[in-house]
Amino acid sequence: NNGYLGMVRQWQQLFYDSRYSETPISSPDYVKLSEAYGMKGFRVKSRTEISDTMKEAQNIKGPVLIEFVVEQHDMVYPMVAAGADLDEMISRPVHEQFKDAEM
Repeated sequence: NNGYLGMVRQWQQLFYDSRYSETPISSPDYVKLSEAYGMKGFRVKSRTEISDTMKEAQNIKGPVLIEFVVEQHDMVYPMVAAGADLDEMISRPVHEQFKDAEM
């Protein structure tokens, strides 16, 4: 959950000069919604919460919903532009892949 129609926003950014139209969305409280349906709900807001939340969810008998909240402007890679072949796949810029790594 990034608060946007994420892939639509990404296309608008990459292929339409960042002319955004109707991409921000408001979502229900998914934890409360899951509880309303008798399920256990979790919200993960950081990478440090993932492991513990996954372990806790796996120990629950029955359905579980986990909402993963991600940065609003994160991009999703790889992607293929409309009409492009798979060998024209767009990947994440290399510098972003290694920005947190020691060189």
